[in-house]
Amino acid sequence: MAGTWSETNKQIIPGFYNRFKWMAENRLTQGTKGVVAMPVKSDWGPMKKVTSVSTESELIKAFGSNSTLSAYRLGRLVLLGQPSELLLYRMGDDSEKAASITLKDTTGTPVDVIKLETLYPTTRNFNVSVKPDIADETLIDVTLYEGTGQLYTFKVSGSISEIVEQINGDSENIWLKATKVADGNDTLASIVNQPLEGGSNGTENITNENYVDAMAAFEQYKINVFTLDGIADTALQTTVQAWIDRNKAVGYDVIGCFGGSSSTSIDAANTQSKAFNDECVVNVGNGGIYEGVTYTPAESACYVAGIIAAATMKESICNKETIFSDVYPKLNREQIVQCLKSGTLIFAGDGIATNAIVVDDVNTLKSYGEDQSESLGYIRAVRFMHTVNADTTITKRDYIGKTPNGDLGQKVVLSALKQYFETLQIDGVIGDFSVEVDTDLQVNAKDDEFYWKWAADYVNVMKKIYGTGYIS
Repeated sequence: MAGTWSETNKQIIPGFYNRFKWMAENRLTQGTKGVVAMPVKSDWGPMKKVTSVSTESELIKAFGSNSTLSAYRLGRLVLLGQPSELLLYRMGDDSEKAASITLKDTTGTPVDVIKLETLYPTTRNFNVSVKPDIADETLIDVTLYEGTGQLYTFKVSGSISEIVEQINGDSENIWLKATKVADGNDTLASIVNQPLEGGSNGTENITNENYVDAMAAFEQYKINVFTLDGIADTALQTTVQAWIDRNKAVGYDVIGCFGGSSSTSIDAANTQSKAFNDECVVNVGNGGIYEGVTYTPAESACYVAGIIAAATMKESICNKETIFSDVYPKLNREQIVQCLKSGTLIFAGDGIATNAIVVDDVNTLKSYGEDQSESLGYIRAVRFMHTVNADTTITKRDYIGKTPNGDLGQKVVLSALKQYFETLQIDGVIGDFSVEVDTDLQVNAKDDEFYWKWAADYVNVMKKIYGTGYIS
């Protein structure tokens, strides 16, 4: 993997000429293919596993459309930022439970014959009706409703065992699992809108440990941006920051997006940004209003995660028009200046765009170390570093046995890397650059190790334009 390393944590970095060139061109023209990850709470969907969605329709199919829970409410916000992919992990507090109903037969003393239970733990308002099919007397209609809305009708026939098999084998069934309890008289009794009961979402007692479990699951995937589902708890945010920094040391580069609650003052937000002081942490200071709904800064951070992931290597989210028709709270010019100095990302109107804009693409790094450039205080520069790290890191499978580790082989690798940086230079992302053998380290390298280094003049985007007028 790319990233920091020591003599006891070495990386293998091979590659080939055309491959690096193609990567650079892709980054410039098609974006960085950014992936956002977010732990969520929901009343539907796979529990305690990572699920991928790319569109709102996929989100609804996987997790439903309950806007009071974060999977849909904030997953939708992330997707409106247009990342290439959103990875969601549905958390549970171990009280989660599927809802169920037991269907009976038609004997004088009815016998339980089929248990229907939801595929996922839920409190959704499901109910079932069972009645003969009006068009075909050999069929029974088992109809699933949510509230008064009909979701699906299973047209079944035959014995209890056959009915169970037909429900479970229906390729369009994304709601229920049927289990045979007994044969009874092999005839289902009719019922009207009887509820599935006993379900639990497992969301009442979510703790920080559940979020830690989610982060561990996400480590198995390549993600670019991580955000919490509207949680403003600073202890949890600090835990996430430590996770991000720990992974950065082994080359797993992730940017975290956080924010405060509706009651967090802008001064408190700035104080928190200073406490983070991390190029891989973005702290959102105010919230946005979308379709009449006011989102907290922590919730609005989910949208920011989406637009960060969606930006190409050439793009900055500075001055980007957002989906938000207005912001809360509105900030005056002095407050905006203090936010930017503190490393707090904020939204504001600019009098030109229809919607609010991102004032500048600041992250929370504003107190720079000796080896840190001020460029690292901005999201675009950090994404650039992460992208280069990812592009110039090739797996062992691609390297071992393909390139000899002699002078010629090393020149092949360096040539490929130079072509990658030349493509970035031609497109104006970087200025002068150098790619060369790291002679200080290579002198003591083992016969299967190759050390290289690069340096480049990073070219920022134009953010401030100053004009002088002369009148005679």
